[in-house]
Amino acid sequence: MKKTKPTNGKSQLAGTDTPDRANTNAKLDSLEAFRSDATEQALRTNQGVKISDNQNTLKVGARGPSLLEDFIMREKITHFDHERIPERIVHARGTGAHGYFQTYEAHSDLTKAGFLQDPAKQTPVFVRFSTVQGPRGSGDTVRDVRGFAVKFYTDEGNFDLVGNNMPVFFIQDAIKFPDFVHAVKPEPHNEIPTGGSAHDTFWDFVSLVPESAHMVIWTMSDRAIPKSLRTMQGFGIHTFRLINAEGKSTFVKFHWKPKAGVCSLVWDEAQKLAGKDTDYHRRDLWEAIETGDYPEWELGVQIVAEEDEHKFEFDLLDPTKIIPEELVPVTPLGKMVLNRNPDNYFAETEQVAFCPGHIVPGIDFSNDPLLQGRLFSYTDTQISRLGGPNFHEIPINRPVAPNHNGQRDAQHRTTIDKGRASYEPNSIDGGWPKETPAAAQDGGFETYPERIEAHKVRQRSESFADHFSQARLFFHSLSKPEQEHVIAAYSFELGKVDREYIRARQVNEILANIDLDLAGRVAANLGLPAPTAGTVQVPELSLKESPALSQLNLLAGDIKGRKVAVLVADGVDGAQVDALKKALEAEWAHAKILGPTSAPVKTADGKTLAVDASAEGLPSVAFDAVWVPGGKASVQALSGNGVALHYLLEAYKHLKAIGVNSEAKSLIDALKLDVDAGLIVGDDAKAHKAFFAAIAKHRVWDREPKAKAIPA
Repeated sequence: MKKTKPTNGKSQLAGTDTPDRANTNAKLDSLEAFRSDATEQALRTNQGVKISDNQNTLKVGARGPSLLEDFIMREKITHFDHERIPERIVHARGTGAHGYFQTYEAHSDLTKAGFLQDPAKQTPVFVRFSTVQGPRGSGDTVRDVRGFAVKFYTDEGNFDLVGNNMPVFFIQDAIKFPDFVHAVKPEPHNEIPTGGSAHDTFWDFVSLVPESAHMVIWTMSDRAIPKSLRTMQGFGIHTFRLINAEGKSTFVKFHWKPKAGVCSLVWDEAQKLAGKDTDYHRRDLWEAIETGDYPEWELGVQIVAEEDEHKFEFDLLDPTKIIPEELVPVTPLGKMVLNRNPDNYFAETEQVAFCPGHIVPGIDFSNDPLLQGRLFSYTDTQISRLGGPNFHEIPINRPVAPNHNGQRDAQHRTTIDKGRASYEPNSIDGGWPKETPAAAQDGGFETYPERIEAHKVRQRSESFADHFSQARLFFHSLSKPEQEHVIAAYSFELGKVDREYIRARQVNEILANIDLDLAGRVAANLGLPAPTAGTVQVPELSLKESPALSQLNLLAGDIKGRKVAVLVADGVDGAQVDALKKALEAEWAHAKILGPTSAPVKTADGKTLAVDASAEGLPSVAFDAVWVPGGKASVQALSGNGVALHYLLEAYKHLKAIGVNSEAKSLIDALKLDVDAGLIVGDDAKAHKAFFAAIAKHRVWDREPKAKAIPA
């Protein structure tokens, strides 16, 4: 390792490759001029201009809006936007659904946006969920951020709320977005790994960019391996403005809260699902809609008055910060229900084009420098990916409002425009289409007239300088099991990093500034010395913990939509199976009958019982809980069935609720599994009630230490 001069708040630790590799690269460069080695070379634009600041977009003052004249940012992002065709560069693997949004009441005091006024009106929506890192063929359950993008087809035009399942992001300024994505993508020399961040380039980047610390710890938490798309929160990330009819502006942050509660997979379960059912999240969403378990979210906003913009211990414009709900609660606006699957994946889910710049009157932007860059980048990306500027004419992207203007021609034009004039103003076509004054009823869009006086600078606002206090708040707000999972995730990911100096830098310069116990535990798992102090002075926040950040406080409290595997064999007690199915149906949950094979089984009274699949075909990782009914012959058959025994053991290790009839307790005894709050023995209504209560808690967290001690 060598010390390098710190610049722009970057880390002080850097590393070098071996001299042999450097010599080999030099020889290649001398033989083949088209190969490029940047060693000891200045950073330049594609036109050869030296770059003095690659960290900050050109802005009007440190907290002002970004400037279109920033040719360095535009060149960098334009090139990045066009790097991959035809699939998306990021968020390539996705799935979507149709539905509607319905406001609870008129929110005219907050905004003049029409879709937030009439509680009797349902506004059509299309939602696309996605992972970030992997290509279209990657797995659903990898550790990653999930995209959560909603297109509202309002009468005033399309509004796209383009967010993620985490409320913050890795970087503060859009000019760094290509750098972040290049770092998290598979390594360029071997295109490995697919769909994951456990590799050198990602950890090299984030350990050198402290502003990423908050988002990285979210990604190392259980939030990065959601149980299903139906149990994810969604966030607009940035601070936006809502504008009412009087022109009053209010700052807001958008939140989606799932009715099904917020919960996640455990890591071993996520890894197994990636192999056993690559499409697990897609399938779950599709089947839920097909069976009528329509996913539902509540849209809310955190509201901050203009005059309160600077009252917090952080900057509202910083996309690496949250507003803790204990400081500003979320005000509910309405609900979104997804009730229809697409008819064609490519035509709808793949071709849908989102852009944060798609807004309607009553909604406006803040000067968040990451948001400012996204306003340019998304449209530019769609032009490349969808073959030109007419992507708005693809059916899934068409607004329900008319869209007349002077824009003509280009690739894939489908509208046949009448009239002679493709310019405005004109007199040939009677002056149409014409502007709509903002002051008129149903007036045209009007940008909020924010007053700004500042110098043009490439500079990061000093109010963006604290990178660790909210990461610390997040970690301290988690339950003990969740904290243990964060430690395990850092240990696993950094354990995949080849270069020890990168691992050491992440531990000493990032984790030590978040929490010394966290850093020490991870260091021990990596065989590194435990740091004794952080490298920077981290401000102490007045709020020490935020219960709203722990998923254990965000469960639905019921078992609606949960799936229970029922293991059966010939001789099963059919009455017990029927009783459980009816009890589950009463709770809007589902049972799947699994046999030794896909063939029907015979019940103890000689009846035929159809099974939904074999236990091998639908593994335990696909279910929320397991139940074993009685029947002496069935229990005896299952006790000699390795798949069934592994089923129960795996469900136990994944901390799931398990219910067994007293006759079937021998299976539990054979596996030496202890009865606990989530392992229920019995088959009456009382046992069902206890079983359902355990499912509603999602996991039996007290079992985790004991489950880890059981061999895989």
